[in-house]
Amino acid sequence: MPRKLPSLNALHAFEAAARLESVTRAAGELHVTHGAVSRQIKALEGELGKALFAREGRGLALTPAGVRLRDATGTAFQQLEESWSDLRRTSAPSALVLGCPGSVLARWVIPRLPRLSRELPDLKLHLVVHEGDFDARLGGLDAALLLAEPPFHESWQVHELAAERIGPVVSPRYAGFDSLRERPPAALLDEALLHTSSRPQAWPAWAASNGLQADSLNFGAGFEHLYYLLEAAVAGLGVAIAPQPLVSEEIESGRLAAPWGFVEAPGRWVLCARRNGTDARIAQLAEWLRRELAGATP
Repeated sequence: MPRKLPSLNALHAFEAAARLESVTRAAGELHVTHGAVSRQIKALEGELGKALFAREGRGLALTPAGVRLRDATGTAFQQLEESWSDLRRTSAPSALVLGCPGSVLARWVIPRLPRLSRELPDLKLHLVVHEGDFDARLGGLDAALLLAEPPFHESWQVHELAAERIGPVVSPRYAGFDSLRERPPAALLDEALLHTSSRPQAWPAWAASNGLQADSLNFGAGFEHLYYLLEAAVAGLGVAIAPQPLVSEEIESGRLAAPWGFVEAPGRWVLCARRNGTDARIAQLAEWLRRELAGATP
């Protein structure tokens, strides 16, 4: 006898919207449009004959039926993800699926892959670019390499790798480079600073560490991702703020300079996995990453 279930796509869309408390964020996670998620939810409500969401101010609130379905779908999808991951690991040897932001992947991970292959030849990685917040279940990933501030999800097993260190960097091609590099950190209050929306707290954290008022900072061009921010700095467009590991190669080659050094920031480099996971490769990778962040260069 066939199971009487609604569309799994519709349930998936509803579960994401209920978990993230936003149709927009659900659409981003599922890589579909806002309208597509809304249509799937409306189809479920039509088939059920009950509302799953109710308007609450500018946001959405779950109805009693929505709460019940959220709990059921959340549990079901989590069990499916865990079973699928276990099956992949117990079949033919598979790559460890590692997610990380694009800037970290391009500027730090990729240059180190040859050494990783030499030193951990049995560890195969499948690398996935992930921008924005990682969900509590790390959907589709075995682990995530993050540069972020705690607290982290309680459902994660967190391997702390290193403290975040940040500092202003500037190219010798920048018009004011020669005079600016001889001046104290307060000189940057007169600069139109390059910044990124992915790390908005970086400049204020640096200012506080140097005894400067964050509200005195003058921001210039902004970039969506850290990768493009650093490319703009290398091109001589201004002074940027950067995590030390991501610019070590440019500083060593002279493409960038860090005249004011680096300071510890609230963020942490961490490798995260599901708390109930048993993959020994994650601890192995964490130890390797920890050594690299302690000072190795590409």
